[in-house]
Amino acid sequence: MFRRILVPTDGSDLSNGAVKAAIRLAEENGAAIVLLNVQPVYQPPVVAEVPVADVYSQDEYEAGAKQVAAKVLADAQALADAASVPCKGVTELDSSPYEAIIRVARDEACDLIFMASHGRRGVVGLLLGSETQKVLTHCKIPVLVYR
Repeated sequence: MFRRILVPTDGSDLSNGAVKAAIRLAEENGAAIVLLNVQPVYQPPVVAEVPVADVYSQDEYEAGAKQVAAKVLADAQALADAASVPCKGVTELDSSPYEAIIRVARDEACDLIFMASHGRRGVVGLLLGSETQKVLTHCKIPVLVYR
């Protein structure tokens, strides 16, 4: 049914649950997994319109963000390896996670996006927004929401 499944993960417990469920689905269908971790882009600190001395340079920030992503992806990759599911990890630096998810799904020729949702509703969901909801709204690729 599905041959290539994109699984966005941030390393949280909820996200790790989605990774495990996606691996089971991939195993049952003989599919491959593409793991994705999206890190925010560098934002230089600014105080009252005057730049302050950077705690980190952009290069240092990006190296650190990629290190965090590598750890998250390695943990998820180990789960896929244990199940003998083919798996690839992708790191993106992007200020819009949902756009990165859709772009990577398209670029990697994924036929399913399997992602977790915190299930926030009402005012909290409205104020915080939902990357899952944005993916559902803007993506033409099927999305399976795991709770």
